[in-house]
Amino acid sequence: MSTHALLLSQLSHAWPGRPALFDIAHLSLTQGEHLFIQGPSGCGKSTLLSLLAGVQAPQTGVCEVLGFNMGMLGPMERDRLRGEHMGVVFQQFNLLPYLDVESNALMPTRLFASRAKASAAQWGSPIQQAKALADTLHLPPHVWHQPVHQLSVGQQQRVAAVRALMGAPRLLIADEPTSALDDDNQLEFIDLLLATAQQQNASVVMVSHNARLASRFHQVFKMQAGGVA
Repeated sequence: MSTHALLLSQLSHAWPGRPALFDIAHLSLTQGEHLFIQGPSGCGKSTLLSLLAGVQAPQTGVCEVLGFNMGMLGPMERDRLRGEHMGVVFQQFNLLPYLDVESNALMPTRLFASRAKASAAQWGSPIQQAKALADTLHLPPHVWHQPVHQLSVGQQQRVAAVRALMGAPRLLIADEPTSALDDDNQLEFIDLLLATAQQQNASVVMVSHNARLASRFHQVFKMQAGGVA
């Protein structure tokens, strides 16, 4: 098993007829460490996350994630890698609005047997892990059987984090997960999220415009339009 969560080399991406969105000479992240990515709008942060998550295939260079060369995998293989070994927290959370908190939280373990097996091995059952994560992330018990569309934005954010961490994924990818919160609540949430990921030895890659969060991470990667600083 690779000791690197990420290993990128000469990785670039461009839209048709446009100059390179970014060109990354080298970037590596040791398994269990946390990476903060910042940069202005339009510099390719979300596109980079989509390459790391396997939503898109790399165009040029090497994009190795959890020991797998993403350029050598087909779409179905990348989808399975993401489903079995990654957790993703989207900017808009992407919860199923009319399902309750429990059903949303347990989704990864219901879709992927390996996630359910890991959950049962470490916590006794997926439901026990979900409730433990909810407690750690300060999600109140009384919302457990409420449809998620009835929850506050902060509570929905915590449900999305619980879902992403289910089944002990090796890599957690988060795209502006705190954008709807004020600064104090952002700091509290990130501290809880990183502490929980560290307990599971999960690497974290997060994009945010809030530079105050950078000090919580092992590495900071600053992107700019047309390249990387």
